[in-house]
Amino acid sequence: MGTADLNKFRIILASGSPRRRQLLEELGLKFEVITRDYPETFPGYLKEAEIAEYLAREKSGLFKNDVSDNEIIITADTIVWSNNRVLGKPSGKDEAIEMIGILSANTHEVITGVTLLSSFRERTFSDTTKVTFDTLTPEEIAYYIENFKPYDKAGAYGIQEWIGLVGCSRIEGSFFNVVGLPVQKLYRELLNFVKYQM
Repeated sequence: MGTADLNKFRIILASGSPRRRQLLEELGLKFEVITRDYPETFPGYLKEAEIAEYLAREKSGLFKNDVSDNEIIITADTIVWSNNRVLGKPSGKDEAIEMIGILSANTHEVITGVTLLSSFRERTFSDTTKVTFDTLTPEEIAYYIENFKPYDKAGAYGIQEWIGLVGCSRIEGSFFNVVGLPVQKLYRELLNFVKYQM
């Protein structure tokens, strides 16, 4: 089994992220993008991977009544976990500065939760990558935020952007998970998922 078998299905990426779209394209998958608004709130008692998996599962719930026999819906949510707190998307410049300041000279976890949904079954999983940043100066943080405006990114940064080039000193785990989708794990999970539908 491989990509050709996956492309027998109508795959829907339920995410507006251009980075996730690019990663699926590079995987060789044929897919459509359909998004539905979800507030991205979660119960306060959840921690780490529980949060990312909960959000991915809740997003898939928006499609449960509409999924056809030959369709696979992919939903995902990426969070940054640092010092026992979740760093989501910053609300503005001040929060972005605060978030990157927390990540500076520190190791944090980037966790992506993914849900696969068909009319037959549902599967939720997650992947965690540890990322270490060198000390970032206030000038470097300000430069990045001013020029890259990372307000649509968990933790207020994109690893593939300038700040990752100058600040990231170590990664343990999937680089692509930090970009927004653990494509290697997703590919294996998809192959296993469709076995039950062929």
